[in-house]
Amino acid sequence: METNPTAIKIFDLEERTFTFAKDTRTFLTGLKPNESNYEDKKQLIRSSGSVAANYIEGNEALGAKDFTMRMKISRKEAKESVLWLRLMKDNSTLVHHGEIDKLIQEGIELVRIFSSIIHKFK
Repeated sequence: METNPTAIKIFDLEERTFTFAKDTRTFLTGLKPNESNYEDKKQLIRSSGSVAANYIEGNEALGAKDFTMRMKISRKEAKESVLWLRLMKDNSTLVHHGEIDKLIQEGIELVRIFSSIIHKFK
């Protein structure tokens, strides 16, 4: 039985956030550059990478407050990534709706995961 590797969820959150940032960059390289998506692309690259970077920093936190703050920043950056992806999806020239829908869904799932971590850590 052959398994579709893209259908398997990654449960290592450090790897999952890395994959989100990497997949976002891969998606963006396939878009034709234009004025309407130039700034959105820059913002999306920053926010998607920041999700992973802040999660990693949170794992090396100096204490509970630092950890919670990093999880909140990761959640904020995931929300921001979803915003940029949704704005790009609404762009009438976008033809990769399937790819962007997967990224939006992953961003939403990451927001939920970070919210759960924050709630459980209080």
